[in-house]
Amino acid sequence: MIISVASGKGGTGKTTISVNIALSIKKVKFIDADVEEPNAHIFLKPEIKKTYKVNTLYPEIDYNKCTFCGECAKACAFNALAVANNKVLVFKELCHGCGLCSYVCPEKAISEIERNVGIVRHG
Repeated sequence: MIISVASGKGGTGKTTISVNIALSIKKVKFIDADVEEPNAHIFLKPEIKKTYKVNTLYPEIDYNKCTFCGECAKACAFNALAVANNKVLVFKELCHGCGLCSYVCPEKAISEIERNVGIVRHG
C-alpha cells in the first residue's frame, strides 16, 4: 500500500498526519520531500545510517576567453547571469544548473562547477 500526503498550505497538519500514520504502521518507508522545511525527523527520530551531499552545477566564467557578448545572459530563463561593465555576474541562487549558458557561449568561456545545496539523510 502507498499512502501519500502532499501539497496544501503550510500549517494545515500534513506532517502531523504523515508522522502519525507512519508510526502506526509496522514496516514503513517515510520520505519527507518538503523543500522548505523537511522536519519529520524531529518527530520520528530515525537512526541516520547514511548521509549524502546534494550538489548542483553553476557557471564559472573564464575571463581570458569571455568577450562579454551577453549570449549567456540572454539564454538564461532564470536570470542567473547578467553582463555589465566587462563583468559577468553569476547569481548562484537563481541558477537551475541546466547548462544552457555554457552551451550557447560562442567563446566556450563558461564551464560548470559544483556547489553543495544540501544533504540527504537515510535512516
